[in-house]
Amino acid sequence: MSNNIVNLKQLSQYLGLSQTTVSRALNGFPEVSERTRKKVQEAAEKLNYRPSPSASSLATGKAKIIGHVVPVSEHRMINPHFSDFLAGASDTYARAGYDLLIRAATPEQEADIYRDFVSRNRVDGVVVHGPMVDESRIELLKSIGLPFVVHGRAGGEEHSYSWLDVDNRSAIEKLTNYLIDLGHRRIALVNGLESMNFAHRRRLGYEAALQQHGIEIDPALISSADMNEPYGYEATMEKLALDNPPTAFVYSSILSAMGGMRAANMHSLRPGKDISLATFDDQLSFLQSKNGASPPPYMTNVSSSIQEAGRRVGELLIAQIADPKAPPVCELWKTNLVVGESTGRLA
Repeated sequence: MSNNIVNLKQLSQYLGLSQTTVSRALNGFPEVSERTRKKVQEAAEKLNYRPSPSASSLATGKAKIIGHVVPVSEHRMINPHFSDFLAGASDTYARAGYDLLIRAATPEQEADIYRDFVSRNRVDGVVVHGPMVDESRIELLKSIGLPFVVHGRAGGEEHSYSWLDVDNRSAIEKLTNYLIDLGHRRIALVNGLESMNFAHRRRLGYEAALQQHGIEIDPALISSADMNEPYGYEATMEKLALDNPPTAFVYSSILSAMGGMRAANMHSLRPGKDISLATFDDQLSFLQSKNGASPPPYMTNVSSSIQEAGRRVGELLIAQIADPKAPPVCELWKTNLVVGESTGRLA
């Protein structure tokens, strides 16, 4: 196989066929014979052909671009999560010959941007990020006919659109139950913004675990805010200052958990000995060590790769663009509990 990437013109010259015929063969047009299609595909693979998005657009009538509208507001999605998701999705797009378009918008501008995408044929589909508990974008995208896949899911008719989500409720319920099994009864939840559906579901999992064991839910032990290290530190410090402080913490993000580790250190509390800390881990790439573990590598966690989620959402969206009449695909990813040294039995 050639190490150099060839373009459509070079591939056509090699085959002795017109660029139009080669393009139609590669894009599955029915008027091209099966023999010619096979010949073109074999040559494309041999010569390391990669489609130009603009050329594919002319041949198929599609933009060959995927849109991502990033909400800009007082609480934007944390950058490491979005960049890792985008890294995974971009890998899928590149392999399929798609380009990427990112637009930043306030919530008030978002609907107009989607309508503009459709009216100007700017993109073939979009990924919906950070679905809210009260989500309006899904019905809008259905009404204007723009293909989309949701990273996460909203309430309502969940099977009327395509989405990929982690079982957030089960994940946090699993962590909380594990801490309860270790004897803890004062367990704090340092959650994400609960106006967002993933954090709402995580709180439901936390509360379900407490209720199953007859433990009263104490609002003073629950926090909700942007998931970052300073928030984790401040929320942990605040709860450790209570007259009856928690003996264990559940964090919605490894970033918040790292803040919790710092707070525990400020109080000279040893994780796994004097206090128990457990977290949801998105396997953020910039935190990964050589062996694939997120620091601190000894934290008890449930995890799911947000980069792998990006790759899969990209695949689902490209498949939907290719076949708009196909039924929605809904995937709920499970998590496994990994016990580390940051949790221990209540003394």
